[in-house]
Amino acid sequence: MARDAVAADVPEAPAEPAAGVLRSALLRWDTALLVVLAAVVVLAGVLVEGFASGRNLQFLLLDVIAIALIALPLTLIVITGEIDLSVASTLGLCSAVMGQLWVAGLPLELVVVLVVGLGALLGAVNAVFVTKFALPSLAVTIGTLAAYRGLAFVVLGDQAVADFPFRWTDAASSTVADGAVPWAAVVAIALAVVFGVVLHATPFGRSLYAMGNNAEAAAFAGIRVARAKSWLFVASGAVAGLAGVYWTLRFASARADNAAGLELAVVAAVLLGGVSIFGGRGTLPGVLLGVLLLGAVRNALQLADVAADTLNVVTGGLLIASVVVPNAVVLARARWRRRGRAA
Repeated sequence: MARDAVAADVPEAPAEPAAGVLRSALLRWDTALLVVLAAVVVLAGVLVEGFASGRNLQFLLLDVIAIALIALPLTLIVITGEIDLSVASTLGLCSAVMGQLWVAGLPLELVVVLVVGLGALLGAVNAVFVTKFALPSLAVTIGTLAAYRGLAFVVLGDQAVADFPFRWTDAASSTVADGAVPWAAVVAIALAVVFGVVLHATPFGRSLYAMGNNAEAAAFAGIRVARAKSWLFVASGAVAGLAGVYWTLRFASARADNAAGLELAVVAAVLLGGVSIFGGRGTLPGVLLGVLLLGAVRNALQLADVAADTLNVVTGGLLIASVVVPNAVVLARARWRRRGRAA
């Protein structure tokens, strides 16, 4: 009975107010992105002629597939506190090599395998410099960005290879059941599920967040930091090679300058998706929302006959906003939590 009296004297922890729960949900970056994406789609559908058509939806998805593919492994790399800026040049070099191998008479099935393998090899080169020589990934991948693009011009020069089989080029843009969703988008979604499971549902994925927060502490905890980062760079190169295959077949053209400058859009999508440039924070669903938001904004501006230079300005603005706004949200959330504890 005394025990019951003591228990009765202990006050229960106050439940979090409904307003606080709602505020916390609204402050989630993924939720904010979803709301902004919905607003952009609705406004563009009303104000921009042709935006809401099924045909345009197909083109929008085709445009963002390469960005989405490359963003998947790049998300994991940035979460560890590293970066890979050579992805677009890797795509371009793989496209050039694909054209030369096809001209040489190799079957396209074998060419695709070799090109993806080449991408993995190029990623491994980045991994060696970053993990074995302990060089900053920013400096390394800026160097390989220039080197791989230069090699692409050495391989193919200014010419283009465009005589790929129609069934392959048609498959790159064909849709599911003659609808608006391309088969290539289904492949990208499948890969996104794989990367999402690895990042959010495995010990390896949790170790990536630990590396991004403190690589030395992660190493002391028994995590093989160098080995994990090496595999991520290899995966980034391989997926960039796969994106090179898609890009070449979609436009039916292997060129050394394919996807030039695409790394800006990819990095913008990753950071816009809520991944911290300093590592240790971010989600894959957020990145996919960032890819769609970036693609929707650019698509709407293109339909409105906005100049290409202006599109680059918008992409740069979104990149800056993706770094500034999440940090402001984190500070606001911390401020509200302190006020809640004080109350």
